[in-house]
Amino acid sequence: MAIQRTPMTRQGFERLKAELERLKKEERPRITKAIAEARSHGDLAENAEYHSAREKQSFIEGRIKELEAKLGHAEVIDPPTNGGRVTFGSTVRLQAGDGNEVRYWIVGSDEAEPARGKISIMSPLARTLIGKEVGDTVVAQVPGGKKTYEILDANFRWDDS
Repeated sequence: MAIQRTPMTRQGFERLKAELERLKKEERPRITKAIAEARSHGDLAENAEYHSAREKQSFIEGRIKELEAKLGHAEVIDPPTNGGRVTFGSTVRLQAGDGNEVRYWIVGSDEAEPARGKISIMSPLARTLIGKEVGDTVVAQVPGGKKTYEILDANFRWDDS
């Protein structure tokens, strides 16, 4: 059985990798020290500091395992920098039927931040856009109902400002 690969941009991969490093090198030692200190206060049955630290340790260890799995299954795909065809990693500028312009970056599910224009490859809009080209008109089923968009531009440099 083949391992399922998860598409991810290099930026998203690096962000998850940095979080993993921080958890392993900073948070894990800090919580281990906090548990040892709480343990030294005596009776563990009624030691709120100890139980709180153990709970936090459990969360950190769970997140470390989750990040290791995500990074292990990641397929890093560099976004296209030219051409008019929409693919994973593409940036797109669209004009909605009401004349408003919006821009999106199609990224992996773990990188999605819709409020900042980064939409998951699994979102209805991204799935509708994949394979289309500049000049095409698409109709996407979005949470607010069906919307029509014209693709004005694709694969431009993304500026987070």
